[in-house]
Amino acid sequence: MKTSEIALTIVFTSLYAVLVIVLGVAGQGPVQLRLADCLIPLAALFGWPVIVGVTAGCFVANSVAFLGVEDVIFGTLANLIAATIVYLLRNRQFLACTIGALPIGAIVGSYLWLFFEFQIDIFGLQVPAAATMTISITMSTLIVMSIIGYALLKTLSRPNFVQMFKSWGLKVYTKE
Repeated sequence: MKTSEIALTIVFTSLYAVLVIVLGVAGQGPVQLRLADCLIPLAALFGWPVIVGVTAGCFVANSVAFLGVEDVIFGTLANLIAATIVYLLRNRQFLACTIGALPIGAIVGSYLWLFFEFQIDIFGLQVPAAATMTISITMSTLIVMSIIGYALLKTLSRPNFVQMFKSWGLKVYTKE
């Protein structure tokens, strides 16, 4: 790895962790809107520095906002998988953002219900807490990654930004 890639990894690690910790009110609990996840789609543009950065940033943030070992391990793993999917599908960016959101919903939703009493009633039918949590986390992650993250990715993928990033010595993946 070049020095610029290491620096970019540190930037994404720090940015992800700070966003989760500072905006924690909206990013923890049964209904999450973890805005830091909008950084995950940038793996399509910057590659491994973002994958490692959002993974390490999640580990740091989940360790600080400690819910349990499950959240530290599996939340971090979910980010690693999501960012890797985005990177692998980078030539189909919207699809990458959408598919990338699914492992976070499935993985985090599968255990987060253990920490919160959260259940909904649909037409008199009680939906199990694990299913409710999985649906909730998946929907909020889809919003953050497929709307906010995708818009951020499209903006930073514009030629003027790409040229600026390249002038800084960063490797940038584009559809050229």
